[in-house]
Amino acid sequence: MPGGRLTQSERRQIAMGLADGLAYAEIARSLERPTSTITREVMRNGGPTAYRADLAQRATERRTRRRTVSRGTQAPAQEHGRDADAVREYEETFTTVFMQAGLPKMMARVLVCLYMTDSGSLTSAELVQRLHVSPASISKAISFLEGQGLVRRERESGRRERYVVDDDVWYQSMVASARSNAQVVATARQGVAILGSGTPAAARLENIARFLDFVTESLTRASEQARDVLHSDTGAVPGGTAEPDAERG
Repeated sequence: MPGGRLTQSERRQIAMGLADGLAYAEIARSLERPTSTITREVMRNGGPTAYRADLAQRATERRTRRRTVSRGTQAPAQEHGRDADAVREYEETFTTVFMQAGLPKMMARVLVCLYMTDSGSLTSAELVQRLHVSPASISKAISFLEGQGLVRRERESGRRERYVVDDDVWYQSMVASARSNAQVVATARQGVAILGSGTPAAARLENIARFLDFVTESLTRASEQARDVLHSDTGAVPGGTAEPDAERG
């Protein structure tokens, strides 16, 4: 497989593939590139509906120039002996994953930035410095993420705020998903009575309700059993995977 950066010619082929409705994997095979490379390229440059080869090429050139300048001046020191290039590449990959899950680009960048700090918290000024964006962009992203329950604010001395990602956020997200499923179940069963028990349409709704009932119960039970994992020391178990408390399992 060819390595190195994508060329302008390859970006044009990506744009044509997207226009033809090809999947990322198909485009990747035609270019002999990893699917992750194509996915990351498209998502960081507007997504499948807004991707433009010339704009993507110019954006890459700008990023390259910024990195060259930053390396030539004062590269931020990495804690724990981390490889700065590896951290930067991983940050872009993690951001792409969140974007594929539905988060807007700026919100995904802010969330990943918070997750990748050892403290799990940053101020607006620190986010501005790390992401090289305006304070207004950070404010908008934080408001969105806070509304989704993915971050919270802490007031520090004076008027300064610190933005925090809680370890418990994934548990809360699972519980919220379970509540949403419960609403669908209740509404589907209302339809059974209206459409007439025994009819094909009513049977379809009842099967949906039964399926979601089972999934919701399993999801809730598993979330409760595994909740301790979110607060455990990952070094406690060989391989870095903590196990739920046997009492709760």
